[in-house]
Amino acid sequence: MRRLFGWMPGIASAMAQGPWGGKGDGPEGNDGPGKNGSGGGSDGPRNPWTQPGKPAGGKSPSAIEELLRKSRESFGQGGGFGGLPPRANGRALWPIAVGIVVVLWLVLTSFHRVGPQERGVVTLLGKYSRTLSPGISLTLPAPFEAVRTVDVEEIRTIDIGSASAESENLVLTGDQNIVDLAYSVRWNIRNPELYLFQLADPDASIREVAESAMRSVVASVSLDDALGAGRTEIEQQVEQRMQEILDGYKSGIRVQGVAIKQADPPAAVNDAFKEVSAAQQTAQTYLNEARAAAQQVTAKAQGEAAAFDKVYEQYRLAPDVTRRRMYYETMEGVLSTVDKTIVESGNVTPFLPLPELKRRAQGTPQSAANATEEGQ
Repeated sequence: MRRLFGWMPGIASAMAQGPWGGKGDGPEGNDGPGKNGSGGGSDGPRNPWTQPGKPAGGKSPSAIEELLRKSRESFGQGGGFGGLPPRANGRALWPIAVGIVVVLWLVLTSFHRVGPQERGVVTLLGKYSRTLSPGISLTLPAPFEAVRTVDVEEIRTIDIGSASAESENLVLTGDQNIVDLAYSVRWNIRNPELYLFQLADPDASIREVAESAMRSVVASVSLDDALGAGRTEIEQQVEQRMQEILDGYKSGIRVQGVAIKQADPPAAVNDAFKEVSAAQQTAQTYLNEARAAAQQVTAKAQGEAAAFDKVYEQYRLAPDVTRRRMYYETMEGVLSTVDKTIVESGNVTPFLPLPELKRRAQGTPQSAANATEEGQ
């Protein structure tokens, strides 16, 4: 840079002298009196366009001519552009240097590489012109055309609310309850030119749209749905409503999904709410157990009814046989567990205590063992 502007000291020197000359340039200097009380020689006012210390009628070059001569020498006639040495044939090298600079400027500002996941938005004098696809593209050099590359495949995430207890994002539900929500929004760029020129601050706009859509959807559901059962449906509705609003803004943004990370009551009533939830879960457990017992009894009754229907079908085919069979089975079930005494009519038969004898027979081994122990 110092060599490029090596001719500047000459200009500075000439400007310091001024058209009327510097200090001490006259025959008497600034201290010598002249005519009319002015400093300088005794020849009267000096010509402002002559060099200081030279007579006005002489043939010496003026200050402007001397300045132009020095400038021509600096630009190649006497040493090359900015101090560059001249070529062998005596010509200056500055045209070649200027040509190299121009070529570099054209190459660096006209050729652009756009990645596979990117799109290049071209502006002509600040106005949108076109969008470049992935690859190597050619444009007009700067400042006529400019290119801004935008990654359209990157999934960006905005977190709203906080899972910590320090900050709360309170939302009103449809049944006049309050819930603390923390959720995230995933999005990417669908139309790069709309994304760059339609929204001044896309991140802030997406955040505001997400909060508006979430409050609108939660205001139409109950607290129980917001805390657990209806989370999936709430996320889908918020995503759909956000996309509709952003499309109305012509934002060029596609909403990829909404995920609720936390849904709790406010911290002031969180403990009481947990107790209520535990009681509700206990009640639900008892209800489930009662339903299970009822289902077992119902299944047993249905089985007995089906068995009775089968017996009735057989009874209709042979009533006497079926009746006798049912009598025998019933008496067998009743008499198998009681002591029985059989008395035949006509003759007197000695009473035989069969059940007692049977019990004695079953108890004989134990009695013999006891007697053996006593004998010893």
